[in-house]
This record gives sequence, structure tokens and C-alpha cells, in this order.
Amino acid sequence: MALISKFLLVLFLTFNFLLTQIWQELNYVNKISDLPVKSSASHEKKRQQILQRMEKAMGKLPDRSNLPAFDIKISDSVMEDRFTRYTLSFAVAENERLPVYLYVPKQRGTIQRIPAMLVLHGTSVLGKGVVDGQGPLPNRAHARELAERGYVVIAPDYPSFGDLKDHNFDQDRYESATMQAIFNHMRCVDLLQSRPDVDPENIGVIGHSLGGHNAMFVAAFDTRLKVAVSSSGWTQFEYYNIGEDGSRKYGGRLGPWAQTRYMPLIRTKYKLDAKLIPFNFDDIIAAIAPRAFFSVSPLKDANFDVNGVRAGISLAEKVYNNLGASDLLQVRYPDAGHDFPVENRKEVYGYLDRTLGHTPLYAPVK
Repeated sequence: MALISKFLLVLFLTFNFLLTQIWQELNYVNKISDLPVKSSASHEKKRQQILQRMEKAMGKLPDRSNLPAFDIKISDSVMEDRFTRYTLSFAVAENERLPVYLYVPKQRGTIQRIPAMLVLHGTSVLGKGVVDGQGPLPNRAHARELAERGYVVIAPDYPSFGDLKDHNFDQDRYESATMQAIFNHMRCVDLLQSRPDVDPENIGVIGHSLGGHNAMFVAAFDTRLKVAVSSSGWTQFEYYNIGEDGSRKYGGRLGPWAQTRYMPLIRTKYKLDAKLIPFNFDDIIAAIAPRAFFSVSPLKDANFDVNGVRAGISLAEKVYNNLGASDLLQVRYPDAGHDFPVENRKEVYGYLDRTLGHTPLYAPVK
């Protein structure tokens, strides 16, 4: 009788454990940050689940095996005091080329391997020209500033902007321009790592606005990126609100996210409903963890509600804390609009220097 009782107890405990595991797996689909992440193995499993959910709205990341040679074609070069800026394009896939600026700092003597940055532009017809300082708005020249600081910098165009202004979305192989950009940006990392003057272990990504959330997207997929910085780039979907006029223009509150140049499936598959979209921005930050993430989220940003940033950070903090990496999640709330203020850039650049082990050659930021 005692043996039967013990057997039933063991059976009950085993059954209860299995139910708990199943419950956790099912509930993880809804919110990763509510569950404990105690090891790198368990976190990687959850990270992969997040990426799969992102792909449901963005389309699959194309196969990255058997990629073509870069076939770099330089169309222009400008020598400045501290760097040379090359205008070039390279092959990202068969019949696909990506136009970029490549900034190469001047080095004396033997060429050393130095940290590099992938710099992503915001919404502008100028594309990569914005981060070179060519636009009318101040506080956007992060590529030029980082190159002056001594980083190797690559700044690509996003489809429909800059030298990709005539991109035909109906004829490409991607389900979203967002996924096309992720693929392109990962190829930028490939190119950086191939260079003899780049430290392949110390590469980061930074962007403002459109570039801010694109920095988050590529960092989620590409673990080679050691640090990601997003300026005025995100809020939780349920907080995103462009106002009545904008909602009418784009057919709904989340309409801007569903444009042809972003993620059309948010409209056609997920009905512009935040509750139906299979990922949120706290998930993306969780997928970046435990690598460094720095968000600059202005209090008066009319594009990305700061309350949604605070809500997302609160959720993402649980993941970073559970991974013992709480100091690698940073956020600042400047008293500004949709901008990347000077003081915040100064702090961010210092943070990049420390994270990537870089000694700046030239520090002023204007």
C-alpha cells in the first residue's frame, strides 16, 4: 500500500511538472518578459521564438548561406582631415546591390583593427545623406560624428530612400521592406567583418527614428552586434498614435507601420490591431539581451509615446535582470521632441566607446 502511495505521489508530481512546463511555453508566446530567464541556453530558445514571431509580420529572413562575393564598386571618395568617405555599392545577394557610405578613419603606421558602427538613417528622401549631415535638420550626422571619433562606419540606404528611391517593392523577393533592410544590414556587418581594419568582435548599430527601430530589428537578428542604440525609434504598439489626421491618412492608428515600405502584413494579416501583432518592442529588446541596448526616448516625441517606452522598458528590465545584465539596459528621457539632442549623443558616444573598447580620436559633438 505504501509503495502504491509513493508511486501515485511521484506520478502526480511528474504530471504537475509537465503541466507547468507546457503552461510556460504557451504563455511565453504572449509575453516573454513575464517569465524567468536563468541561463543563456533558455534565453536563446526564447530569443529564437521572438524572431519567429517577428518573421510572421515581416516575412522570413532569407537564407544566408552561399552568399555572393561583395563585388564592391566605388563611385566616389572624399578625403577629409580624419577620414575618407567612400560612396560605393556592393552585392548583398544575387541581382541585389546596396548603396552605402563607408567612412574609413586615417591611421598612422601599421593598420590596426578598430571598432565599427552600422549607422541607419531616418525617414528622408536623402537616405544615408542625412547621417552624413547633408539634411536641413540638426542632430542627425551620427555617421560623420562617429567617423571623426575614429570608428569605421557604414551607412546604407533604406529601400525607397536615397539611391534606392526608385526601388520597386512589387518586384523584390521580400514580404516586407523591414525584412529586406534586416538582410541588407546584416550584409553590412559581413562587409565590416571582412575588412582588415575592423575589429570583428566590436561592432555596434545606431539609428534615429526609422533608423532607431531598424537598429533594434537588426540587433535582434544579428548577435554579432555588441551594442544597439535607438533614438526616437520606438514605443509599444498599443501606445503608438499619430492622431486623427494621421489615422485617416494611413487608414488606422497603426497604418504607418503597414505602408508598403514597412510591414504590409500588419494591415493585411493583423488588421492594424496591436493585440494581434505577434511581437512588441519589449520582445525585441529581450531578443537583444544580454547585449547592450541604449534608448534615447524624448518626453515630447509626437511619433513614439514616451509612456509606451516606459512600459516596454519595465518589461525588458525583467529579462536583463534575470540574465544578470541590468547595467547593459540604458534609457534616457530628454526634454525634447522627435530629436537626438547633443547632450544625449555625447553620452551615447561615450557609452559606445566603453562598450566597444574604443579610444576616441576626436571627441567634440556639435
